[in-house]
Amino acid sequence: MTATPLSPPANDRSASRAWLNALEMTAKIDLQPQRVFPRVVDMLAEVYGDAPALFSTPENFSHAQLAARVRRYARWGLAQGIKKGDVVALLMPNRAEYLAIWLGVTRIGGIVALINTNLGGPALAHCLTIAGPKHIIVTEELAPSLADIPAVAHIWCYDPAFVQSIADQPDAPFEAAEEADVTLSDAALMIYTSGTTGLPKAAYVSHHRVMMWTHWFAGLLNAQPDDRLYNCLPMYHSVGGVVASGAVLLKGGAVILREKFSARAFWDDVAESGATIFQYIGELCRYLLKSEAQPRSHGLRLACGNGLSGEIWEPFQQRFQIPRILEFYAATEGNFSLYNAEGKPGAIGRIPAFLRHRFGVELVRRDSHGEPLRDAGGFCQRVSTGEAGEAIGRIAGGAARFEGYSDETATAKKILRNVFEAGDAFVRTGDLMRQDAQGFFYFVDRLGDTFRWKGENVATTEVAAALSAYPGILAANVYGVAVTGADGKAGMAALETDARFDLAGLKAHLKSRLPDYARPIFLRLVKSLAITETFKQKKSDLALDGFDPAKITDPLYADLGNGYVALDSALYKRVSAGLVRL
Repeated sequence: MTATPLSPPANDRSASRAWLNALEMTAKIDLQPQRVFPRVVDMLAEVYGDAPALFSTPENFSHAQLAARVRRYARWGLAQGIKKGDVVALLMPNRAEYLAIWLGVTRIGGIVALINTNLGGPALAHCLTIAGPKHIIVTEELAPSLADIPAVAHIWCYDPAFVQSIADQPDAPFEAAEEADVTLSDAALMIYTSGTTGLPKAAYVSHHRVMMWTHWFAGLLNAQPDDRLYNCLPMYHSVGGVVASGAVLLKGGAVILREKFSARAFWDDVAESGATIFQYIGELCRYLLKSEAQPRSHGLRLACGNGLSGEIWEPFQQRFQIPRILEFYAATEGNFSLYNAEGKPGAIGRIPAFLRHRFGVELVRRDSHGEPLRDAGGFCQRVSTGEAGEAIGRIAGGAARFEGYSDETATAKKILRNVFEAGDAFVRTGDLMRQDAQGFFYFVDRLGDTFRWKGENVATTEVAAALSAYPGILAANVYGVAVTGADGKAGMAALETDARFDLAGLKAHLKSRLPDYARPIFLRLVKSLAITETFKQKKSDLALDGFDPAKITDPLYADLGNGYVALDSALYKRVSAGLVRL
């Protein structure tokens, strides 16, 4: 492709404009409690009519067609006796119909549980149990996953008969008698945490949060009617299914839905679809940068998402000629978000001075067990500039409320009380961050992903970044493993490599980038690294395997002082017996 000059990071004026756009978009939400997103879709249809709204392989909808489809699902729900507060589980791959279903059910007061399409067996049963649905809508190809699940609800298979039953419903505008008493304060969705370190939890998402998410994001994106957002993220998560899609629709634009991400086909698809914005998450950008996919001319004006690490930000932006990147931080169950409207590489966000009163974000010190460190008076301690601490968000009204999980115990564990004064309360994120002198926040690691070795805290993301910068390492998953007789946990990395990888030079590379305590002692070379559907790495199984050759068939190596050597059973026994100094 022909290289074109990239825009510099946004200056203070353009960043402020983005924030003001967001404020303007959200200013009147609380003044209209009946104005929930499913009803907004009706209003959008009146304005944008036949303009495209959703593109997907099974079906495409204009704004008018989407509104009509939503009304049909709402009437279907009424015919089934679905009442306010009833839960309907949705198990369906990405497609335009997905959005129509949850909008229709939530319009009449139902709560839609968005189920991970990759689940089966006990994990799927768990997600359904904690949601307690009265109805389940599942596509034909996913229906077998419910075969061994105890009958807890009426199952509707999305087959030709079901499709016809929806088509039979009238799509005319709602009469006043049909409107349910649904307001911003009511629950709309149940969205699950990824469950990378345990079983998923179902977080409640109110109509208020749906409105705030979509309108705030629309303002920051400066979404326009001619925008087309490329979305290959799963629609059962908040970003792919609610935030990004809803934001572009609000301004009359269209969403290009793809069932899965493909590094090989990505750039051709982006160019041919006419996308102007693409939504990323996690390691998707790293996969694109590591792939052999050739960039081509495209119409992207913006890439937005979260998880674009600092060391690949500029190479990614330069290689693929992305004019602007909007990185943000948010969590489905969290009560605050951060946005890097300035485009500063590596930062996850900054709170402008004129908005600090609305964002009660603090970073607090933690003790050796990962819990907030308290002073003699029993209160938490804020970190110094540049020091890593757990991010917490003050619980207040409006957007800063905490809506919790379906599990009350899990909800209670998430809340930190009597933090800086008696009676105050904050939501724990479990994420370590640091903040520089300019006020930019930087993600350090998940609290559970850090480990201590030789009296120092090791951030797995920083070690993974150093490893990934070495030729031939396609991906790295870093974690701590217990070693008999040693305090803390020793660093270990599972590596996905290609033919360029040279083990002999790795230690010198790491010495130039990491302190001694942070360099991994053990390596495991794998064919591919297991990831979640949102490109988060799965660590728990790797950590449980440890470095025992009896459990692991992958090649193992250990650095015992003079570089990495093969780790066989004899050497493993010596290390485990404490005969080797680490």
